[in-house]
Amino acid sequence: MTASSASPAKKNPPATIDDYLAGVSEDKRAALQVLRAMIRAAAPDAEECISYQMPAFRQNGMLVGFAAAKNHCALYAWNGSTLGLFPGELANFDTSNGTIRFTSEKPLPETLVRRLVEMKVAKNAQRAETKRSRATAKGR
Repeated sequence: MTASSASPAKKNPPATIDDYLAGVSEDKRAALQVLRAMIRAAAPDAEECISYQMPAFRQNGMLVGFAAAKNHCALYAWNGSTLGLFPGELANFDTSNGTIRFTSEKPLPETLVRRLVEMKVAKNAQRAETKRSRATAKGR
C-alpha cells in the first residue's frame, strides 16, 4: 500500500490509530491528526481503539470514530440524532446518518468537535449509570 491510498488495506487491518494514520495520504493524515488531538482534548479519559477497521474513541461505549476516504475525511458520531443538534454548525458540511465529511482544506471547527464529543461522553455516562442502577435493582 502506498501513502497516497485513502485508507489502509483491508487485508492488513491496523492495530492502532498510528498504524491507520501511517497508511493514509499526507494531507488526510495531517487533518486526522488534528481531529484526533481535538477529540483527545474533549475526552481525555477516552480510550483509543480500532473499530470497523477505523480509528475510534470509547468511554463507557463508543464515542466517535474517524477515517479517510478517497475524496474526504469523515467523523463518525454513530448517531444521526446527535448531529441533528448542530444544524447551523453543520450547514457547510456534507452529512448523513451520523457522519460528517470534511477535507484537509475545510476542517471541522474545534468548537463543534469539542461539543459533539462532550455530548457523547455525557450520554454514554448517563447510559452506563442507568445500566448500573438497573443491575443493582435486579440484584436486590
